[in-house]
Amino acid sequence: MMSLPDCVCPVDGTRVRAGSLDWCCPLCRGPLDLDFHPTPTDLKSLTGRVNSLWRYAGSLPLASPAVSLGEGRTPLVALTDTVSAKLDFLMPTLSFKDRGAVLLAELARRLGPERVIADSSGNAGTAIAAYCARAGLDCTVYVPAATSAKKLEQIRAHGARVEAVAGDREATAAAARTAADAPGTFYASHVYNPYFLHGTKTYVLELWEDLGGRLPEVLVVPAGNGTLLLGAALALRELHSAGLIDRLPALYGVQAAAVAPLAAAWSAGAADLLPAPAEARPTHAEGIAIPRPPRARQILAAVRAFGGGFLTVPEPAIAAAQRDLAARGLYVEPTGVACWAAVRKEGFGGRSVVVPLCGAGAKTGMAG
Repeated sequence: MMSLPDCVCPVDGTRVRAGSLDWCCPLCRGPLDLDFHPTPTDLKSLTGRVNSLWRYAGSLPLASPAVSLGEGRTPLVALTDTVSAKLDFLMPTLSFKDRGAVLLAELARRLGPERVIADSSGNAGTAIAAYCARAGLDCTVYVPAATSAKKLEQIRAHGARVEAVAGDREATAAAARTAADAPGTFYASHVYNPYFLHGTKTYVLELWEDLGGRLPEVLVVPAGNGTLLLGAALALRELHSAGLIDRLPALYGVQAAAVAPLAAAWSAGAADLLPAPAEARPTHAEGIAIPRPPRARQILAAVRAFGGGFLTVPEPAIAAAQRDLAARGLYVEPTGVACWAAVRKEGFGGRSVVVPLCGAGAKTGMAG
């Protein structure tokens, strides 16, 4: 079994030793990164490997998982002559969050905590509940009280307890972080735990393989807590450093216009969230309705480094994009269609674009 890497605080450099249940920097209480810098495997060496995201085990901080459900390797289909969609809603728990959840559950299984807790607006909690069930781990998921009933049903079906928190996504995260400080607790946070980001980077590794060792000119991804965006940035850096791509795509983040703190900071030229962002309004895209993402500084820096930007979509555009995809045979939840709504609006001048369809419509129903 490979040894685990240490965690490092990206703000002050504080090191957290491998195997610790500490979930944040002990000094600044911020999210951690992994001191892990792999070299991806070339295309030829991938031939014949397992048909899941674990075919990229050499790029992951864990190997030989006991909890895999066959996650990854989702289809890439054309939407137009220049835009393709990666169908990440065709995962075992019907969302892209399985990419990171499997690493968190595998890590927790190896560390052997008394309990696992998570917080989520639905999809991450569902994924963590499923993989904890697979690993035989005790799991509690903190959710906003307004979370979709269908998502709550799925979390409970996997045997996890649900703690409904009055208030918004921020209040839910605060409650979970308080619980995470209890001894013997593994906080399976898709935001704070960097293993999750190394799981989501397989999204780009799959695209690179599917496209024969290249990438589209533009990657457009949702940006709430930014876990897919930051995972994508990890993969882009690793592929480029290894000489496996010679051109980096532009990286764009998409937010609902109703809750767009990252887009507001970007428009202001700020390196971090604005002190007083616009008040959040209701949105059907609940999965990206994050008023103060803890990794905001890293998200903004990644978009800047890869020559992208932020796009916002209003509620009518989200509903229209969901209907459009359904008419094409793809039933996707409102959060999952936000990138398609943005690309329909932006166009990108004929450049090649890939968007992720992140969650199944069966989880929430139609917007509007």
